[in-house]
Order: sequence, then C-alpha cells, then structure tokens
Amino acid sequence: MDMPINRFKQRLAQGEAQIGLWLGLADPYCAELAANAGFDWLLIDAEHAPNDLRGMLGQLQAVAPYAAEAIIRPVIGDTALIKQVLDIGAQTLLVPMVESEAQASELVRAMRYPPSGIRGVGSALARASRWNSIPDYLNLADEQMCLLVQIENLDGLANLDAIAAVKGVDGVFIGPADLSAAMGHRGNPGHTQVQAAIEDAIARIRKAGKAAGILSADQTLARRYLELGATFVAVGVDTTVLMRGLSSLAASYKNTEAPAAAPGSSVY
Repeated sequence: MDMPINRFKQRLAQGEAQIGLWLGLADPYCAELAANAGFDWLLIDAEHAPNDLRGMLGQLQAVAPYAAEAIIRPVIGDTALIKQVLDIGAQTLLVPMVESEAQASELVRAMRYPPSGIRGVGSALARASRWNSIPDYLNLADEQMCLLVQIENLDGLANLDAIAAVKGVDGVFIGPADLSAAMGHRGNPGHTQVQAAIEDAIARIRKAGKAAGILSADQTLARRYLELGATFVAVGVDTTVLMRGLSSLAASYKNTEAPAAAPGSSVY
C-alpha cells in the first residue's frame, strides 16, 4: 500500500482556494453525507462537539472514500492527544487557542517523529501506517503532516507574525467567534473593528507566505475573505444547516416563522 498523499496540504502550497464545512454532529453517517456533497475539506470538531477518539476514527473512515479531505480540531494542542489523533489516520490538524511562537513550535514537534520531533513511534498499532503495511511509513509520514494553528484571542493576534513565521506551520486560521468576544464584541464577528482585525490578519499571514483560513456562514463575508486571499474557508456548520432546515420545515406547516439568526452571528 502506498503512503496516503495529503491533497489538502498540496493545494494549500499551490495557493488553491478550498471550501470547507464544519462537522459538529459527531456521527460517521452524517460525515459521509457531507463528504458526498462536494466540499474540499471537512473539519471534524473535537473542541466543541461531542467527539471522542473512536468517534473521530469512524468519521475519518466514513470520509476516506471521497474527495473531501478530513481535518481534525482536537480539544487542545496536547502532545499525547495529537499522537493519538495522528495514529488513527489524521494528516491535518487545526489546533485551537495558539498564542505564541513557542507554542506553535512545540506543536510542529508534536506532529513529527524523532529526531525532528517528539511524536511517539507506535506504527504497528496505528491505522495511519495501515498497521505497518505502508513501506517506509516512518520516513514518509512527516512530509504529509499539515499543521494549521488557530488564532482567536488578543495574545495570539499580537504574536501573529512570529507564529506565522514558524517553520512547519502550514496555515493560520482566524477564529472569528472567540476573537470578536476578546475584542469586546461577543456574538458580533461582523463588527467593523473585528472585520478590520481579520482583514489585517489575513494580509499578515499571506505576507509570511502561509495559508490563511477562516469560518463564516455569511456568504458575503466568506467571499470577501476569498477575495483577500484566504485559501481555506469554511462556509457553514452541519448543525446549523440542519437546524435551520428543520426549523423552516416545521414553521411552514405550523403557520409560524422560523427562528431568525441572532444579529451579527455570521460565523455559524
């Protein structure tokens, strides 16, 4: 068996825009449904959705036959947790709450085998190596690992240039929900001050030669970020898409109006 190629990482390096969807339903069947829809990438969220390791494994397996690339967001950038997520077959991680150059550097090391990193060697037990069925996996794996770091507070924003400069960081994702809260505009990521900070951040990330990413269910904002050069943009969340569809259907039969989205809540 050949080493799986990280097509998401390849396309980032080529500057190709990729459209993604957030997965929060924590179910392999739902993940496969999303994979069939035609998105370039799918984010399996373990930070805010009820995903455990086995649940993430099932979703990776469900998405694998499709063109969409699966990305995992762990609950935290913990070395031991990263090791487990990589061993079940994830090749791209989006790590939340990155605030410093030192933290980003440690995350790079956590995703690589010694001597360049500290990822534990246990490939005989790992789906990632197809249980040692991939020839020379240990020497090939590092090249396919893709690290995306998430900037979502004022410390991270202040240290953005240093974080983006870290070798081994492939992309920087701006978290608009937490960032807007940190800036005093909780629940309003569309605020002019928040948007100015986001646009400045995208420019700084691109200047560093790294890929910029963001999540926005607001089509106008999402297209604006793509115009600014963001190359991995999530344009919705499965839970929100389902909830809005269900509410609209119920309302159409009960002669009521479907609940409107809260003002400014354009992230989800």
